[in-house]
Amino acid sequence: MPSKPKKVLVTGADGFIGSHLVERLVALGYPTRALVQYNSFNSWGWLDQLPPATKKQIEVVAGDIRDPHGMKKIMTGCDVVLHLAALIAIPYSYHSPDAYVDTNVKGTLNILQAARELGVEKVVHTSTSEVYGTARFVPITEEHPLQGQSPYSATKIAADQLAFSFYNSFDLPVAIIRPFNTYGPRQSLRAVIPTVITQIAKGHRQIKLGAIHPTRDFNYVKDTVEGFIAVAESDKSVGEVINVGSNFEISIGDTVNAIAALMGTEVEIITELQRLRPEKSEVERLWADNSKAKALTGWQPRYGGIDGLQRGLAETIEWFRDPRNNADVKADQYTI
Repeated sequence: MPSKPKKVLVTGADGFIGSHLVERLVALGYPTRALVQYNSFNSWGWLDQLPPATKKQIEVVAGDIRDPHGMKKIMTGCDVVLHLAALIAIPYSYHSPDAYVDTNVKGTLNILQAARELGVEKVVHTSTSEVYGTARFVPITEEHPLQGQSPYSATKIAADQLAFSFYNSFDLPVAIIRPFNTYGPRQSLRAVIPTVITQIAKGHRQIKLGAIHPTRDFNYVKDTVEGFIAVAESDKSVGEVINVGSNFEISIGDTVNAIAALMGTEVEIITELQRLRPEKSEVERLWADNSKAKALTGWQPRYGGIDGLQRGLAETIEWFRDPRNNADVKADQYTI
């Protein structure tokens, strides 16, 4: 990212990672415009929960990345765009794939078109480790083949390729960040770690899950946010795709046991059919090679390895245990 002060736009600022990113940008002194999805309740999502002093320093705008004219207006005056807005729930992509094309593909196109027309200095586009599909080799480098094993991952592959095409065709300064499985405070129950924590916190000892044999590279949200900022600030990241992961692999089942131990209990895992992905759609193994991020940006995880995972899980458990954060949690229901 160019030297401060520069105005930064964060799309998807009302979400899990986006709200943490906005909070960190403000703390670092970046003038920040936060795009939240328009709604009639005037909700800012997780930004509503930030400290008042932080909120006063954020320029919050409501809109929709599917609207090209609205996006161009919102992006006017911004030097750097951190594009996180997307539909991300894999199960819902089986149900409504058309919505994922509209949001993830056409929405990204709107961001790129506006950035080109406005002369934006840098766009950081958010990819996902899901674009790799089941690992053909580990750790997964950025050269790993892309495999659309779900409608969600297919639309993210398409969005990534659009971003590359604008770099190659129009010299738009684009960098692609590819976070692996981010977890932490504010994450929704569609993800496995908050699902386990909230079920245990509500007194359940039989935990309802899908497949527990797949492995994941879990990345604590503080590390993911620092990865975004490192990619944005590095001139070397332009035209590159960069993995942000902990370089540590653990199965879902072992993750559940680690959470239960930290919460001082033992649990039994119950497999629910509705939580299982279609067989060929399940991503069996993810493990990030993060050496490129270190080489180009200097970023490295502070919550890496089993010790880092346990520290991140402990912070996440503490947040979800706070009654203010779990009062409305529907731990008994499957979140698609």
